[in-house]
Order: sequence, then C-alpha cells, then structure tokens
Amino acid sequence: MCSPRFRRWLSVTTILLFVVSPITVLADCGPTTQDNSGSRPRVGLALSGGGARGAAHIGVIRVLLEEGVAIDCIAGTSMGAIVGGLYASGMTLEEIEQALTDIDWDDVFVDSTNRADKTFRRKRDDDDFLIKKRVGFSGGKIKLPLGVVQGQKIDLAIAKLTLPVALVDDFDELPIPYRAVATYIATGEQIVLGSGDLATAILASFSIPAAMVPVLIDGRMLVDGGIAANLPISVVREMGAEIVIAVDISTPLKSQDEIGSVLSIAEQLSGLLTRRNTEAELATLTESDILISPKLGDISAGDFDRINEAIPIGRAAALENLDRLRKISLSSPGDQEILVAKMKPGTSQPLIEFIRWNNQSRLSNEFIVSRVDEIELGQPLDTEKLESGIARIYGTEVFQKVSFRLIEDDGQTGVEVTAVERSWGPKYLQFGLNIASMAGGDNLINASISHLSTAINPSGGEWRNTVTLGNEISFSSAFHQPFGRNYRYFVAPKLSIGSTDFTAYESGNAIGTISVFSAIGELAVGREFGNWGGLQVGARYLTGERDVRVGEPTPHENFELGEAFLDFAIDRLDNRNFPRHGTFGAVSWIGARESLGSDVSFDQLRAGISAANSWGRNTLLAGIRYGTTFSGRAPLERLFRLGGFFNLSGLNPDELTGQHLGIANLAYYRRVGDIALLPTYIGATIELGNAWQDRSDISLDNSIFAGSAFIGVDTFIGPVYTAIGMAEGGQRALYFYVGRTF
Repeated sequence: MCSPRFRRWLSVTTILLFVVSPITVLADCGPTTQDNSGSRPRVGLALSGGGARGAAHIGVIRVLLEEGVAIDCIAGTSMGAIVGGLYASGMTLEEIEQALTDIDWDDVFVDSTNRADKTFRRKRDDDDFLIKKRVGFSGGKIKLPLGVVQGQKIDLAIAKLTLPVALVDDFDELPIPYRAVATYIATGEQIVLGSGDLATAILASFSIPAAMVPVLIDGRMLVDGGIAANLPISVVREMGAEIVIAVDISTPLKSQDEIGSVLSIAEQLSGLLTRRNTEAELATLTESDILISPKLGDISAGDFDRINEAIPIGRAAALENLDRLRKISLSSPGDQEILVAKMKPGTSQPLIEFIRWNNQSRLSNEFIVSRVDEIELGQPLDTEKLESGIARIYGTEVFQKVSFRLIEDDGQTGVEVTAVERSWGPKYLQFGLNIASMAGGDNLINASISHLSTAINPSGGEWRNTVTLGNEISFSSAFHQPFGRNYRYFVAPKLSIGSTDFTAYESGNAIGTISVFSAIGELAVGREFGNWGGLQVGARYLTGERDVRVGEPTPHENFELGEAFLDFAIDRLDNRNFPRHGTFGAVSWIGARESLGSDVSFDQLRAGISAANSWGRNTLLAGIRYGTTFSGRAPLERLFRLGGFFNLSGLNPDELTGQHLGIANLAYYRRVGDIALLPTYIGATIELGNAWQDRSDISLDNSIFAGSAFIGVDTFIGPVYTAIGMAEGGQRALYFYVGRTF
C-alpha cells in the first residue's frame, strides 16, 4: 500500500516543480579509473529516480552480473543514486537488497525522535496538552522549516552503509566510478556530484523538495535530481561511456480516466515535469545503447513495502534485452563481480584517533558532549554507541540535524559530529486544545498558546510562557536552567496567575460552581536521571480568593497556601497518548505549613504507576493511583478529584472529590487500519475506585465499578476519543475528548 505520507509530500513537491528552470550542467565528471584493457567499449549505467520503484535497479544489475556485462561507470538520480551509489561503493547486490529491506521507510520519513531518546525534560512536554509540532516565531514573524522532514534518520542510515568508503573523496576512486545527480533549488540547474562525501551526495540526490530539507553542498541548496535529470544518460556519457544502459523506472503518466482527485492531479503534474527531462535524455540514445524499462504496474514511488516485488520485475525487464546484453558481455560471466570484490574496501571499522565537534548552535560543546557516552580513542568505531549518542543530542529538540562522518587530519582518522541548529528556531509557538465533553453534562474546553525559547544560553536554558483561555483562564511563565556536571541538575522558577472553576455534584447533578482565582510563585531544584527519570524539590506560595458563581451566595474567601514539595517520576513509555510498551510512575509529597505562609497545615501523598504491553496490534494498559491527605485537612484547591472517561467512566469529569483517592484501571485497545498519519484504535476499559473524605471510609465495598468502550485517534493535535461509559448505579455518559486521559 502506498504510504499516505509520501503521497502528501509528492503533492507539495509539485508546487515547486512549476518553477523549475531549464537544465544546464554545472559540474564535469572525470574519466573512469577502472581498468578497460582490450577493445571492449566502455559501458555506463544510468539509473533513474522513482522512489520505491527504484528497487527494480537491483534486479537489472543482477542480470548484468550474471551475463558478464562490465559496468565502467554509474550515474544515478534519487533512488537510482542510492542503489547506484551503494553498488559503486563495493556493496554486493545481496547486501543492498537486505539494506533496503531492513530500512523502516515509514520511520526514516518521520523526524520525530523516538521517545526513548528524548531528554526527560522534553518528555515532560507531554504532560501538557500542547501540540507537539512547533512553528518558529521570531521578530513577530512565523518561521517554518525548509522541509517536512529534516533527513535525520535517512542520513544516519546512508552514512552507516557507506562507512567503508567514507574517506574516499573522489568518486572516480570508488570500485566503480560514480556520479549522483541533484538539482540546485535556486535555479533548477542540474548539479553532478563527483567528489566529496558519498553519503551526502546520495542524500542530496534523494531530497524531495518541500518533503525533505535541501542538502547544503558548497554553499548551494540541493534537492532531488529528478527535477533536473531523472534519467542521467548524458552524465554517464560525459564519464566516458561509449554504450549506455539506461534503466527507466519513473512512474508512467496517468490516463484521463485515472485522474479523479486533487492528489492524482498533483501526481500527474509531477510526472509531466519529470517526464519532460526524461524524454529529453531518452532522445540522446543511439542504436548501440540499451534502454530497460521495467513494467512495475501499480507499484508507486511510495510503496516501499513492495520493494521485494520490484526487484524481480527489474530482472525480467533485463532478461527481455538478453540478446543485446550478451553482445557487450565479457568472456567470463562474473568477472565484473570479481573485479569489484578485489577493489572493495575493508569492512572492519577504522580505529578512531580523535573526535571533532562541529557545533553550529548556541549550545556549548560541553552541553552536547554530555549527551554522548564516551567514545574510546584508539579503538574501532562503535557505530551503535555513536548513533545512540547522536539520537540523544537530537532528542533535545534543538537541532535540525545531527550527523557524523569519518575524516582524516594529519594522517589520523577521526569522527566529525555535526550538529546544526534548527533553521526555524530557537523560539517557537505551540498551540493546544483540551476538550472534555459529556452529552447532557459539563463541557470543559480550554485552548492554549505557548511561546518557548530554547537554547537561550550555552547551558541549555529555556523559558516558556503560556496563555490558556476557556473554563480555565491563566498565564504562566516558567524558566528551566540546567547546571552542574553533565548538566543533569536544574533550577526551575515559575510564576502563574489565573482562575479555575470547581463544580460540586450531588447524585450526578451539578449543584454549584466555585471560581478560584490565584497567583502562584514556585521555585524548584532537581536532577534528571538519564532520559528516564527526574527528582525535584521546592517551595511554592499561592494567594487568591474563592467566589461562588453558581449556588447559594457566600462572601468572597481569601486564602493563602505556603507549600514545600517533592516530586519523583519515571517515564519509560514509548508513546504517551497510546502507549504500547513501557512504564510510567510518579510519587509526590506536598506539605503546607503556616511557617511558609499557609492558612492551614496539611500533608499529602500522591503515587501512581501504569504499564503497557503489546502483542501484534493489541495492547493492555494497566494502572493504579492513590492519593491521601495523611495529616490535617486539605482545602478546596488541593482536594483529590475523580470522574470522567478512564477515571470512573459514566461520571461527570471531576464529579467526586475527597481527602483521599484510589483507582485501578485496565484498558485494552487494538490498532485498526494502516493510516500512518492517523493511527486509530478501538478499545474498552474497566475501572474501580472512589474518592473519600475520611480514611476510615476507604474500602473496596464502597468503591465504584465502571467501564467504557471507545474509539481513539492519535492526531496531530493530540489524542481524540469518542466513548460511552457506564458506572455502577446506572450512570451512563457519552464522551468526546480531545487530550490525553490515560
């Protein structure tokens, strides 16, 4: 099935294709260095772009090897640049096929950091209901990235595959001379890449405009070569090829009957413009050249899950040209593979003698290095450890891309890690929406806008200001400053002001609403433990007033709370909205004291843990929470609240209040459908719990049994649920939620 994400990118790309300028060649290719003894004509292989269809190139090359057709040079565009570049580097066809199959293409086309690699600080962003995607905002203007995908994961994948030839600067020195074709986005000119870093050249040729960020080479922003020369016949000709084997796997144009949507029109426009330059190249073929056009049918550019189908189709197309191929073959089939094998670089990892940090950000080198486990010098490169460290640097969400390359300096081999700050940062806007709607009951709606300034100093300081409007009206300003060894410690002051409504219920019916206005000042210090946990201690002071909005009128009540607090949390969930694996746990203590300015003294303890486990498309999520006021009596603002979807479904949101709380819940959900951008789940929950005023009331006998059935979608604005809940005693509710409830 074609990836919806790829189709969306293709539509966006079409917009850019309208403005592509005429094509000219700005770079010349040097002559091949491969041995060409005898009178055999030099053979060049031109591999076109076409996304997942490009896997057919593997099948074609396999026939060339079997028939002893020597390949003297290769030029590739887009997917042709990937297959051609990997083969030219010395990889066997079996290795290339395995590599393309092993890559999770849906994952590499998503730049979001795996949650396990996020810093604990970034995981805490999930505690709010803000949309994950941020837009840049600076100088009163919105700033957007240059591509939907920054290429972080595909860059690491290609860099790892080309590691054996990472120190080869001249592509004529590869086992087979090679060129990658890209497009200069400023003019639409064809750029032929024949030197530099092989992985970077391949990535530039494959960078779909608007879908992927352009690759900067020699000061020029380069994108997918398909815009300029999707089938680089002229390039291999300039490399000295006397006979060109051209493999065209580009998507054929649609008939009028096949054009039935905006998406299909966008794909057709893209095909028309790409086909124009392809036809121009095909017109240069001579009688001695060979054109191979695999019949790939409905395999689209985005069907990366059908790579194994495309390979034999490529082989079949090559076999249709067997008579012509045999006329240019060597005397002994397999000679080409033997020659390439002799020239293939060693596969052992090089000894690393130094590490260089190319830090293109406001953060200090020390801050960046603190995220990486020490790389031992004088030892073979541990790519797994290096990639893990790079993932953690990227997990700070400060950088557009973090990559590595092997380099040589003064006769020594080292690793250069390049960290490029986001072009649309470091200041961002985030929006959020939280809805808890119950048919025939309360409707709670809050919308937020937040301004986040990251990397405000070399130690990674951050400042977030958030405004919320709706049932809750508030403004908060929070600062977070890492310090100390490895920047694991932090200080976090926070100021907020706002009002919140608390509704009182009796037998499921609202009987009054109290509006609480408060101003809060807070100061905390703490420590993060790796990416999985954090501890903070601090003090806060609240001052405000209570006002009865609905119900029996009472005089305004002023209040003051002075509290000390301690929070500890563990977060190993793979996804906070619909977790499939992992654990989340938190324990907190609040102690209000008159000596801290509080009207009342009390102590509270809150603790909870939840764990998810999955098999196939199925997930079980179990959790338990407990809260108790173990000394004194907590005021209205600190009462425990329970009720609503997944928190005793069937009840109104926060219908129950008390000095003590306990709930256990179990959820089962199953993913349905394969829409990558909108994962959809159906599920059910069972819940048991209550809120109690006195500890002596706590028992299973007066706990409430409840449950629900739901449909949930993990959208870009957060999880969206439609659910029906039922609680013991006959209370039922139909819910619509936007925002996390698990």
